[in-house]
Amino acid sequence: MKTLVVEDAKTSLAVVCHHLERLGNIPVPATCGAQAIELFQSERPDLILLDVVLPDMDGYTVARRIRELEKSGEWTPIIFLTAMSGDADLEKGIAAGGDDYLQKPVSDVVLRAKIRAMQRIVQMRHSLLVLTRKLDVANQELKRLSAVDGLTGVANRRMFDEALDREWRRSMRQGSELAIVMCDVDFFKKFNDTYGHQAGDECLKRVASSMAKAMERGGDLLARYGGEEFSIILPDTKLGGAAFVAERMRHSVAQLKMPHAGSHHGQVTISCGVSAIIATPESKPEELLLAADQALYQAKQAGRNQVCRMAQALTPTT
Repeated sequence: MKTLVVEDAKTSLAVVCHHLERLGNIPVPATCGAQAIELFQSERPDLILLDVVLPDMDGYTVARRIRELEKSGEWTPIIFLTAMSGDADLEKGIAAGGDDYLQKPVSDVVLRAKIRAMQRIVQMRHSLLVLTRKLDVANQELKRLSAVDGLTGVANRRMFDEALDREWRRSMRQGSELAIVMCDVDFFKKFNDTYGHQAGDECLKRVASSMAKAMERGGDLLARYGGEEFSIILPDTKLGGAAFVAERMRHSVAQLKMPHAGSHHGQVTISCGVSAIIATPESKPEELLLAADQALYQAKQAGRNQVCRMAQALTPTT
């Protein structure tokens, strides 16, 4: 263990360094506060033995500056070396960032005990930091999984609802248009009945992947809305632009050429309904979803494998 020893009295400095070497520590000697701060930055010691009385600044000031230099999550034990042992001195040292006191003259036995105690604390803290990092990683993964559909790998309904609420508020603030595309795999029940549920799952995976690849903007969101239905949130997008994106997705799925004996198209296709709105305090996101759903119904009624827009604007837009 590397220990920074800050002591202006050369004899005391030599004695403490000698004790440390006998304990298997590597002493890093300093005779003033400025040198101690410089060595702390360059050597990054595991422990600091710090005299309270120094020629250029007191040990409390040195301790405070060292604590300021430590990065988030870092902690170096500081043991003050002092002839003072009053309660006020102890309180002042702890307030400055110290962890313990070692009274002069330094006893070999007491020094050994203090160092062992600090080593245990450092080891326990290190173990805690490792565990905390592992928990942070696990929590991030859980958060990611809670927002992703387990089958298709795209966003799930929960993430869709959160994103829609967020984009709706942004649309109100900025007066920008917000578009929604609702897509449905045509005759999916017949697909499952004909090829089985395992094939149906594979079909949904391929459809979702194809639709995701057809999206070009990072701010757009594709989500599995439920069953064989998918929804896309398109911020800052007018109705015509949303219809263009939907058509690109429809074409991308058609290019997969997955056989579907239960469809009159002979392959897997999707139908899409598109709506757009500029959010206002008087309107609600449900209106936008309902308009897209009604447009999707029109696409199905018209023969499927096509894109339909909402019948009329929900708000006056250009």
